[in-house]
Amino acid sequence: MEFLMQLNGQINGIVWGPIMLLLLVGTGIYFTFRTNFLSIAKLGYVLKNTVMKMFEKKTQGEGEITPFQALATALAATVGTGNIAGVATAIALGGPGAIFWMWVSAIFGMTTKFAEVVLAINFREKKEDGRFVGGPMYYIEKGLGMKWLAVVFAIFGALAAFGIGNMVQANSVAASMEATFGINKLVSGVVLAIAAAAVILGGLKRIAQVTEKLVPFMAVFYIVGALIIIIINIGKLPAAFGMIFGSAFTGSAAVGGFAGSTLMIAMRRGVARGVFSNEAGLGSAPIAHAAATTDHPVRQGLWGIFEVFADTLVICSLTALAILVTGVWTSGETGAALSTAAFNQGLPGPGGVIVAVGILLFAFSTLLSWAYYGERCAEYVLGSKVNMIYRVLWIPFVVIGAIGGLEFLWDLADTLNGLMAIPNLVGLLGLSGVVIKLTKDFFATKA
Repeated sequence: MEFLMQLNGQINGIVWGPIMLLLLVGTGIYFTFRTNFLSIAKLGYVLKNTVMKMFEKKTQGEGEITPFQALATALAATVGTGNIAGVATAIALGGPGAIFWMWVSAIFGMTTKFAEVVLAINFREKKEDGRFVGGPMYYIEKGLGMKWLAVVFAIFGALAAFGIGNMVQANSVAASMEATFGINKLVSGVVLAIAAAAVILGGLKRIAQVTEKLVPFMAVFYIVGALIIIIINIGKLPAAFGMIFGSAFTGSAAVGGFAGSTLMIAMRRGVARGVFSNEAGLGSAPIAHAAATTDHPVRQGLWGIFEVFADTLVICSLTALAILVTGVWTSGETGAALSTAAFNQGLPGPGGVIVAVGILLFAFSTLLSWAYYGERCAEYVLGSKVNMIYRVLWIPFVVIGAIGGLEFLWDLADTLNGLMAIPNLVGLLGLSGVVIKLTKDFFATKA
């Protein structure tokens, strides 16, 4: 076991190392240039056709769920504990400059996510029972003719889901509930498992119905709390931005409990946080978007751009600014404890509760969406007979994760999650011509 853990650690260091992060951001840069800076130049158009049409039920084209339900399901998976704990860790280890690099990775990540969604819709399949399925495994097989690589992606996805989307999320909730309210971890795990089972066993449509209500509520709940702290400390906001931009290229000197950061540490932590948070390039979100009702792949691709914008440029940024304006970033704390310290400092009393409830909602929604992602990956390899078995298997792992069991499996799943990116990037780059052709077609005829 010790040998396996060391081996996994070495592979993980490569998978989530500088080369992979460079490939992920590089893919985003490539698509940003190929689409004439679509995500930046047409951001107004994107927001008009996503935010302004968020709750429209009537949509043209074929699909299983509404475009917003698809977005909510994907956002439910990406807006997880990383938006609270991960951003704090990036600042604690990389300094305020890490946030600048998080923004950079998100700006290019918007176009990567756009390309993933476009391909997911273009190569999706309609099953005999009326379900629409798609994602990297389908565009790798149908677009590149590389069935073996598609199977590799699906295996990684089906197994990785149990870590990143299940046990890690359950543990974050249990730890937060215990620290804030004194609730036993096992109790949190059982309650979370029952709640998850009530939704997951009903399949995609039930997951989508829950996430379309849960995601806006949880986002607004957390955003309002963070904004109140920032407004109370509005005089410190210019200094916070000054630290972000000032240390982005120089690193940060050691202050208080902060160890000091070099440019490379700030860059790596910031880029990694951006990628971990919005999952652009990992191939997870297009699995949800593939079921959306739409008349053109690019129309749904716009929701992919908005997804990264909302996750990283809005929610992650608010967490970061709350930490910086309250001055707790030099306290020596890290992870969720640092975010909690910021909210307690900014809003004594309700602040810690906002973070605890935020973690609960963010993690629960992630649990729901990743159950669907994992199931679709398993179905691709083993057929639809595995669907209900996968859902039933999912539930006990929630409890195991909550009490902190099988940590080696979490580490392994983290590695598999990173490995998902490799076949997905092959698919994205190999089919870049399809993305560009569809984008030109859309803006010539549909826009």
